[in-house]
Amino acid sequence: MITVVGIGPGAAANQTLAALEAIKQAEVLVGGKRHLAEFPSFSGETRRLNADMDGLMHWLEQNQHRPIVVLASGDPLFYGIGKRITEHFVGLHADGQMDEQNVRIISGISSVQYLCARMLLDMNDIYLTSSHGRKPDFDWLLRHEKIAMVTDEVTGPYQIAQEILARGQQRCMVIGENLSQENEQIVCLNAEQVAQRGDINYGLNVVVILNER
Repeated sequence: MITVVGIGPGAAANQTLAALEAIKQAEVLVGGKRHLAEFPSFSGETRRLNADMDGLMHWLEQNQHRPIVVLASGDPLFYGIGKRITEHFVGLHADGQMDEQNVRIISGISSVQYLCARMLLDMNDIYLTSSHGRKPDFDWLLRHEKIAMVTDEVTGPYQIAQEILARGQQRCMVIGENLSQENEQIVCLNAEQVAQRGDINYGLNVVVILNER
């Protein structure tokens, strides 16, 4: 059985009991260096994640009879590895019934959920997205009143601020860095202020974009 486990935004306090139980029962733990470091007492086999997703899928196929846990930041199905694994292993019959599967997902707290909770901001009408490995369509995104974006090194707060200003909009940007960690930092700035701080190197971050109105 392959279990994809969301371990939350980082801190152990945000990991669910279901996640911890699955990890406890695992024979193999798969994850990035930072993820694996969260479980120093795990005594089974570990496998480091890298960019070779095809190689990982092949290895999982060959080992799916073993109790394997694949660790994911936040929630596995919010622009995470859960989508790739479910697409690879889970299929549907012509009648719409799901094939017998050997995959399960244990959801986790996403960094967006965490940041909105810290802001006391409801998520009822927020547009969720990510810039990881993709170029966001800012013409489409900035039609929304509330947007939350998990960023990467290519499209981060500075680039988002430039896109906002290029469209003549006035927006407030809430930037959450290293969420749930000891060096967590959450700031609220307008797009002009962020654009003027182009020399700042942000840590792992999520940006919530709001109309200043």
